[in-house]
Amino acid sequence: MRSFDADPAQVGTGPLGQRAHLRHIDHSARLERRLHAVRPGVWTLVGNGLSNQTFIEGPQGLIAIDTGESVEEMRTALAEVRAQTSAPLAAVLYSHFHYIGGTTAALEDAGRADLPILGHERIPLNLGRTSGEIGPAYSRGLIRQFGLRLPPEGPDAPVNAGLGLNFRNPEHTPFTPGYVPPTDFFRGGERLTLAGLTVEIHHAPSDADDSVTFWFPELGTCVQNLVWPTLFNIFAIRGEEYRDPQVLLAGIDHILSLGAEHMVGAHGPPISGAAEIAARVTRYRDSIQFLWDQTVRGLNRGLTADALAHQVCLPAACDDDYLTSEFYGVAEHHVRQIAAGLRGWFDGEPGKLFVLPPAERAHRLVEGFGGADAVHAQASAAKASGDLRWALELASWLVGRPEAEAGDQALLAGVLRALAQGTSAANIRNWCLTRALELEGALDLSRVAEHRLRPAQLAGRPPREALHVLRVMIDPDRAEGIDHHVRFDFPDAEPAGLHVRNGVSVATDGSGAGASVAVTWADLVRALCGQVRLSELEASGAARLSGDAALTRRALAAFDLPGLGR
Repeated sequence: MRSFDADPAQVGTGPLGQRAHLRHIDHSARLERRLHAVRPGVWTLVGNGLSNQTFIEGPQGLIAIDTGESVEEMRTALAEVRAQTSAPLAAVLYSHFHYIGGTTAALEDAGRADLPILGHERIPLNLGRTSGEIGPAYSRGLIRQFGLRLPPEGPDAPVNAGLGLNFRNPEHTPFTPGYVPPTDFFRGGERLTLAGLTVEIHHAPSDADDSVTFWFPELGTCVQNLVWPTLFNIFAIRGEEYRDPQVLLAGIDHILSLGAEHMVGAHGPPISGAAEIAARVTRYRDSIQFLWDQTVRGLNRGLTADALAHQVCLPAACDDDYLTSEFYGVAEHHVRQIAAGLRGWFDGEPGKLFVLPPAERAHRLVEGFGGADAVHAQASAAKASGDLRWALELASWLVGRPEAEAGDQALLAGVLRALAQGTSAANIRNWCLTRALELEGALDLSRVAEHRLRPAQLAGRPPREALHVLRVMIDPDRAEGIDHHVRFDFPDAEPAGLHVRNGVSVATDGSGAGASVAVTWADLVRALCGQVRLSELEASGAARLSGDAALTRRALAAFDLPGLGR
């Protein structure tokens, strides 16, 4: 199993003109749009988006599991299943927080606003986390990992997303959000009756800590988010919290213990037959254990993460089954993530103990190798010979220098494009191509390098909770020397406060503040989102400052928010 293959014979052309690894192109056939009739009363729609929508019919109605990324996606799924059954929707289940954006379409289909919606108790927390403090980094990671800004046709066009055909199916434009919060929460361990069927819920953290497995014993069917149509993604190149393989194995072992006749996934085609499920899922779970065991074995022997990434390789037989193949992420990155998850960023390599600033290090390396022209020549030769790892490093030095030139960026873009075409992993191809287009000036992602708040993101939250997000938007240089607590008095919401001190911002209830701002919560939201400046609200009388107004303005101007006075 290799992360990429520099053999030009392994690169082919997809139906839209995409240049990609042949195995990556072939993987699309497994993800093609199809409503699978898993068994009587169980359907799963593959290829409608990145995730599946699954439907379970019981004596008292239809259960929908996951609602996709938009209202349009779920409407399409419901139209498909309505050709098979007219049973009324009885409930919606969320397997985890990633694919629950089309639920209003389910309410429309049911013709009722009180449709039971069940999900794990951590779903609201996870939705808030990804749209709050880490919003820009999360969005930028999604764009690069899923190739959301790649051209729709031609050599750089996406092939598939590894887990599904598309992260956002173009047919579902404009991707109307339709998330509806659960009406009831579970933790795992519950045994419920829904639509006349028994449903056992098992907490099974996967790529999300709110992920669960649903077991329908009367139907011999489990619906889960652990066994994917590709090697499990322990490391997400978009950036995610550590996905502990030890926890993953417990969830997969639970699936094996069920003896299911039918296994439906959040992604990919279903698998039927108890023996088939047992054999393939066992190999799948063992591939994950292999990566963890051999990484730990290497750590115990004193190997660094760099050495382990090359030494720990899955058995070649893993390429014989798409469940254990590199169609999403790559094993060498998973090894690095396991090492970092267990031991932290420092792996014992002395040169990593006190690293030079990136730009200075790149400059010194280039000069030490004979200057920019010499490094450019070596990188070009390495690329031409298929030595892409070395070409990537050399070209990265050139671009990392303060004096980098357009030719350096073009060289690195070319190396990234060669890597993209030589990997079977969708995430790596998309990331490399997106970065190549950025380097070439064909794509600008600067907008997601700024933290921009949205009215819909804030308006529905209590003010103190919303102001809590501001702690990652304070400039310590502008906040230096400030120790100031300001209370916001809202006629339309509970009061809240911000205490700027020691270079940090702490959201409070406003008690004990030495200064205050009288303003509506609606107007402050407008200021936080850049729709109006606080100074303009002051001038119009819509905001009144009491106490040390000058210090209040200075404290609020320390945030990376133009509306507060930056």
